[in-house]
Amino acid sequence: MASLVRHVTIDCADAYRLARFWAEVLDGKVSDDDHPGDPEALVETPGAALLFVRVPDGKSVKNRVHLDIQPQDRTRDEEVDRLLALGATLLADHRTPDGRGWVTLGDIEGNEFCVERSAAERIATESAATESAATAG
Repeated sequence: MASLVRHVTIDCADAYRLARFWAEVLDGKVSDDDHPGDPEALVETPGAALLFVRVPDGKSVKNRVHLDIQPQDRTRDEEVDRLLALGATLLADHRTPDGRGWVTLGDIEGNEFCVERSAAERIATESAATESAATAG
């Protein structure tokens, strides 16, 4: 059997604080074993586990790997508003007039992540495109 990804590890300045932010983003839970000031903190979610590890050096360049999240019970735009209220920052807006695209945000330590359209929004956009093609042809 091949290996499995146990969790995604993210270097940070304050492991517990960043874990709490991501637990809110992903509707997850910070491990009961983790506390403020700990050198690492684990967030468990239905989709993936994230491990935050305190490192001495700060973030200096764009992430080479980032998370793409997809809202489950709201639209992309509603999710972006919710995340901005949690403390995320808007880094780039790639939304297009036809409703497609994504938004790049930074978490509370500046790590980039993207918010994509919900599954329902994707289906609605694809259905509209199919109907438009059918009426045009």
